[in-house]
Amino acid sequence: MKLEQTESTGVARMRKSAIKGIGYHVPAQVITNHDLIDLMETSEEWIKTRSGIEERHWVQGDEAASDLAFPAAKMSIENAGITPEEIDLVVVATLTADYFFPGVSSQLQDMLGLRNVGCFDIRAACSGFVYALSTADQFIRSGMYNTALVIGAEAQSKFINKTTEGRDISVLFGDGAGAVLLEPSEEFGIIDSELRIDGTGGEFLRVDGGGSLHPASHETVSNKLHYVRQDGKTVYKFAVRGMADISYEVAERNNLKGDDISLFIPHQANKRIIDAAAKRLGLKESQVMINIDTYANTTSATIPICIAEVSEKNMLNIGDNVIISTFGAGFSWGAMYLKWGMQANA
Repeated sequence: MKLEQTESTGVARMRKSAIKGIGYHVPAQVITNHDLIDLMETSEEWIKTRSGIEERHWVQGDEAASDLAFPAAKMSIENAGITPEEIDLVVVATLTADYFFPGVSSQLQDMLGLRNVGCFDIRAACSGFVYALSTADQFIRSGMYNTALVIGAEAQSKFINKTTEGRDISVLFGDGAGAVLLEPSEEFGIIDSELRIDGTGGEFLRVDGGGSLHPASHETVSNKLHYVRQDGKTVYKFAVRGMADISYEVAERNNLKGDDISLFIPHQANKRIIDAAAKRLGLKESQVMINIDTYANTTSATIPICIAEVSEKNMLNIGDNVIISTFGAGFSWGAMYLKWGMQANA
């Protein structure tokens, strides 16, 4: 880790990564729970009771992940008050890239007019943004890069079975993108993070078709192998335990009690999972960011969209303590502690 020495004190201080710009974008098409009744055998009450979701945004036609990521990226750059030329690293978390390859990060590099910058995609399912943010943080801490654009972008609605057969999964997902710009800071930013994987959980939440084991074919399409499938009960039990425990561990490691945490920003997969994690941290409802009712589960985009809304609504002050937590396929999960460093909007 790179240490910087301040001119005034001569004391070496650890270089951190702070959020300097925020952006997000969701598709124009809004799908309410009532709209889903026309597609499958369900009810508004059934969906809301089991998930807390009231509506979600879905892409249309040939709209893809890069179409969501680009406006989110532009918004974050404008919000930070910098030019694209100042960016020297782009990291995109996505499971639903436009192409098998190249990645969305390389598309964004071209769309934003960037040249000679490092770019790569990260595939860690719903945990992808926390993995991407932690990775970019390490590059900035080391001094290798100074301005990193980190994005979570998903067009997940293209990979769900929108019939009664796929009802248990299809009602849960929405599409969207969120972006943050990271720059070095001595005082504020990412303080600590923890990332974990338990590969034994891979069989309970995945897409079977499209990889090297089952390449796309007439057979994989007819057998519906390209749709998300999950064992809901197993995923729920593991997510409740994983998100709650890792959030508590990161908070405890940094001597944070419930009253010390200004805001908890969890992955928006299920209201009941969020409530369990918040309870483990000893938090009140006012300390928890929730927007699953409006956007549903946008996979790797849930947390950056939450961060964007937090900024828009001036929910945090400079120096506030924030815990971020996530859980996804893999099984993957993680948590992060950051000290908020952005001014409130005028």
